Amino acid sequence: MPVDAIVTLVVGALIIAAAALGLFRAILHLRATSQSLAALDGGVQVIVAKTSTVAPVVASVNASLAPVRSFAESI
Repeated sequence: MPVDAIVTLVVGALIIAAAALGLFRAILHLRATSQSLAALDGGVQVIVAKTSTVAPVVASVNASLAPVRSFAESI
């Protein structure tokens, strides 16, 4: 086998190995990002659960403050 063919095969193998390494690192970064987003989604669900009672409370407070509003508008 000529030397040129061997050099071409070695260079090709190095290029393929570098591309595979880059793709593997991208996979690891994407996996870490996915785990971070899953944790963030869990935190958002906790916030949603804790603030789900805000709408009924706001309506109740507005109803309690109706006399104050009517008095303020009469001034």
